[in-house]
Amino acid sequence: MLSFWARTSGTWINVATILMGTGLGLLLRHHLPRNLQQIITQSVGILTLVLGMRLAMGLFTLEAGPIDGVILGLLALVIGGLLGEWGQLETRLRAVGDVLKKQVKGGGRFTEGWVAASLLFCIGPMAILGSLENGLTGANAILTLKSTMDGLAAIALTGTYGLGVGFSTLSILLYQGGLSLLAGLLATALPDPASDPHVLLTTGVGGMMIIGLGLGLLEVAQVRIASFLPALLLSPLLVAISLGLG
Repeated sequence: MLSFWARTSGTWINVATILMGTGLGLLLRHHLPRNLQQIITQSVGILTLVLGMRLAMGLFTLEAGPIDGVILGLLALVIGGLLGEWGQLETRLRAVGDVLKKQVKGGGRFTEGWVAASLLFCIGPMAILGSLENGLTGANAILTLKSTMDGLAAIALTGTYGLGVGFSTLSILLYQGGLSLLAGLLATALPDPASDPHVLLTTGVGGMMIIGLGLGLLEVAQVRIASFLPALLLSPLLVAISLGLG
């Protein structure tokens, strides 16, 4: 029987690298000229677009019944976005972020940083596969690699959003830690997460949301990303419905 630490070690490593990246980002934020900070932010914005596109491309190869994967992704995004707006999810999350901001005396775009970093660090196959691997075997190689990438991204994101990026570790603990602890049950339901249509649609929809984050970092458009969060929960349900129709 694996210990609690062995099953969640990758998550704690991930938390540590994000906190270190946030700390370094805060230091550099006050010492780098504005134009250099902007270059770093734009670099991360471009990388975020590439990552989002890579994840979203999975929609084109998704096979889940008679409904095309791209259509399922669009349905999840539209219905999820409408539900998020109806439930004022963006406003509610902003209120939670503002409470945290007051508690820690965070300044600037604290809430945006918390939401943006949480999405970027939690969405994607590495978070799912790495957490399942860690929870089932105790190995943390995938999450260690992810942690390195997240730590570097946190440096740049902190330059734009500030302290809120570091608080994405709360989301990491809940999401990745939860997946690792539930790995036994999830492994039974998802024997091959890398090719499971439920996972592929969820990560594909997440990829489209990450593209929205990239557009925001590049100051091309400000997408209300938080409003689309219900789309991630709707994705497995839509796959089940499509498979049922087939």
